[in-house]
Amino acid sequence: MAAKSKGKSPSCFGYPLSIFFIVINEFCERFSYYGMRAVLVLYFKYFLQWDDNLSTAIYHTFVALCYLTPILGALIADSWLGKFKTIVSLSIVYTIGQAVMAVSSINDLTDHNRDGSPDVVTVHIALSMVGLILIALGTGGIKPCVSAFGGDQFEDDQEKQRTRFFSIFYLSINAGSLLSTIITPILRAQECGIHSKQRCYPLAFGVPAALMAVSLVVFVIGSSMYKKVQPQGNIMIQVSKCIGFAIKNRFQHRSKAFPKREHWLDWASEKYDKRLIAQTKMVLKVLFLYIPLPMFWALFDQQGSRWTLQATTMDGNFGSIQIQPDQMQTVNPILIVIMVPVVDAVVYPLIKKCKINFTPLRKITVGMFLAALAFIAAALVQVQIDKTLPVFPAAGQSQIKIINLGPDRVTAQFEPQLKNVTVMSMESTSYMTFETSQLKSLNINSGGKVTTFTDLPGGNRATLGIRTNATYIDVRRLSEDAMSKPEEGNNLIRFINNLADTINVTMGGTSFGVLTSLSASNYSLFPGGRKDEITVVTNSMSCSLTSEALGFGSAYTIVIDRCSGGILSVAYSEDIPPNTVHMAWQIPQYFILTCAEVVFSVTGLEFSYSQAPSNMKAVLQAGWLLTVAVGNIIVLIVAGASKLSEQWAEYVLFAALLFAVCIIFAVMAYFYTYVDPNEIEAQLDEDEKKQVEKDQDVCEKKDEDDSQM
Repeated sequence: MAAKSKGKSPSCFGYPLSIFFIVINEFCERFSYYGMRAVLVLYFKYFLQWDDNLSTAIYHTFVALCYLTPILGALIADSWLGKFKTIVSLSIVYTIGQAVMAVSSINDLTDHNRDGSPDVVTVHIALSMVGLILIALGTGGIKPCVSAFGGDQFEDDQEKQRTRFFSIFYLSINAGSLLSTIITPILRAQECGIHSKQRCYPLAFGVPAALMAVSLVVFVIGSSMYKKVQPQGNIMIQVSKCIGFAIKNRFQHRSKAFPKREHWLDWASEKYDKRLIAQTKMVLKVLFLYIPLPMFWALFDQQGSRWTLQATTMDGNFGSIQIQPDQMQTVNPILIVIMVPVVDAVVYPLIKKCKINFTPLRKITVGMFLAALAFIAAALVQVQIDKTLPVFPAAGQSQIKIINLGPDRVTAQFEPQLKNVTVMSMESTSYMTFETSQLKSLNINSGGKVTTFTDLPGGNRATLGIRTNATYIDVRRLSEDAMSKPEEGNNLIRFINNLADTINVTMGGTSFGVLTSLSASNYSLFPGGRKDEITVVTNSMSCSLTSEALGFGSAYTIVIDRCSGGILSVAYSEDIPPNTVHMAWQIPQYFILTCAEVVFSVTGLEFSYSQAPSNMKAVLQAGWLLTVAVGNIIVLIVAGASKLSEQWAEYVLFAALLFAVCIIFAVMAYFYTYVDPNEIEAQLDEDEKKQVEKDQDVCEKKDEDDSQM
């Protein structure tokens, strides 16, 4: 019997008062973890300036580490410190890690020249990696301890309250996850900084760090009320030693001179009792079924990486609400809250009424199949996104766009006889692609005048502004064109001064400086989806106009055409089209994946617990968490080895792999025989009882023989 601290804990509504501290602690900790994780991949991409593949790789390495460290936490708690001291110690490590992450994201830390970007990125990378390692140790280490520590607070006659506690406990997990994935992306979208305003990652990481500190303080405050079970040794160590001895003993007796045994674990019988060996057999039988499961997690955990990156190329305008790409992850916890009771109360009973034997292993198989379908849906969305993405010049190509700034029609002939275009007044062409080696010159005809232009781009994009004057055709090549799509749904804006006078242009508080006639400004970055006031000041007057809503992820050249009587007239030329595929199209893939999670994850834990001995639940919990870690490692391997240039193809690859694994698992499940651990343990109890009686009879007979002699 495990030793507990003496005294009875104060109660509230029939529950130990101590569990309220544990529930609040779990809520704050989950808020901290999921809040930090929600913005992590965008922090890698936009702050550390890593590409999509490296951001995805580091993200999944971190998640894998978070699910490997629970084994370490369980060993420390059960064999050395006990659950309470383990939770406190690793929570301190956890809080320090979150604080280090917040510090690592402070742009002004190394921005000595105050240009808005870190001067020494390696400092931020080093701090980030230290912070993530500490967080992984903390969150993983306390993961197997907190719920079990909560269960320890109840008396043996409080089984009903203990069951209800676990329901409240998991509700606090989902509540923390849901709120954090809504709030931290909003915090990230704010602008903050000392010398220059940037996305506020310090706030997005700082709030989770503060919540983790609150979590630790709340947990410690309840210290005097807790029942603290002393460490009694870890069953995982006993199981590992039993398996190791069986393998070693079998290897030493591999000669044919030794008779075979019914099961290879029976070779441990020389050292370990029959009960432990039988229990280990049951556990290994379930762990064998776990082998294909990591592939499910490989797809599931890409919600926070690939699917979030996919959302950055989509339109997040939901009317009066602008959804951030990392906020789309909230769809999963929202649907979980809805789907779990619906599936339990409606779907499963309907299946049962149809007399379909929907066993736990069949549910898991269906879950894997649905996850693969979710990635097919993601691939279809990606195909539609790819159709809207701009095509930039490849090696050896040039792209040219013409804006007609004059009153007359312009006819342009690309020589030698490559293409002929006509552009009306104050209109523009789209970008036209040419082989650089073939493009020699541009012949322009407008208003009865002809000119030849030869300053054409070599392997680049260029915009030509053409205006016909009284005596000649003026051709201006604008400053460097946008060569990549703006990130995070922002827009790039620049201006051309088509007036005769020199002007000063501002838009939404951003100054574009002084522009002489027919000159162009550089691009400036603006948040997408909003309208801004454009103000033009000339020597004699000021004119203003409210801009159009320019969408998300676009680039525009705005031509200042007329300023008269305080009224401004402009023309818009689209350099890069805005995101047109709406984020709402991600909802079907999230819905399918959530359905997969409900029938896979919940059923998987239920099945595992039903098939394992009562004292081996922790071993299976560790095994289940290990499948999540391995799944994230699979993402690293597949994404790194595939070298696919198209993202939709990678989605299809992952779906195909899961379909194949699903078939393998279905075959394994077909040959699996369900057991009742209680019956087996009852039989072991009976056998042990008979053995004890037999030993007593032998001893009595021996004593009788001795007395006769």
